Amino acid sequence: MREKRKVILITDGDEYAKRAIERVAKDYGGRCISSSKGNPTVLPGPEIVKLIKKAKNDPVFVMFDDSGFIGEGAGETALKYVANHSDIEVLGIIAVASKTRQAEWTRVDVCIDKFGELTPYGVDKFGVPELEMGKMNGDTVYCLDELNVPVIVGIGDIGKMAKRDDYSQGAPITKKAVEIIFERSGYHG
Repeated sequence: MREKRKVILITDGDEYAKRAIERVAKDYGGRCISSSKGNPTVLPGPEIVKLIKKAKNDPVFVMFDDSGFIGEGAGETALKYVANHSDIEVLGIIAVASKTRQAEWTRVDVCIDKFGELTPYGVDKFGVPELEMGKMNGDTVYCLDELNVPVIVGIGDIGKMAKRDDYSQGAPITKKAVEIIFERSGYHG
């Protein structure tokens, strides 16, 4: 039996997210599927799975984005396909906050604010804690509650948050989210 590929899913796919994820993947010896970036996601799920299987190392980081479309968009359709694929083991999901036109939300296990502090409250796109515990708004989070994954970590707008998560600084907020995913999933790459 072939070993499943270890994957971290990220619900953002703009250029800032791509740079941050590429940096963090490199720091952990993993691979980022850079062609999964897009706003919205353009690659279908089966194509993304093929790319994951070709990646040289685990963990494999994959981006998904719905570009603010309401309901299940292309990013979520691809994300669900990948998350439910028999050859994929999802270590966790980084749920990225956004200011949606119509609020879509998901439950999160923990969030990280713009200062890198853990909070049980959801965060907004700037990394500022919200008022509701364990709940966060975003534009590619509609389907996350349907998935069976070890942990969902919420953060503000990846690679941004007033430059506190900039890739040139090592994307520290994103990096912390990945560390939580490793810890909670039991991954020891």
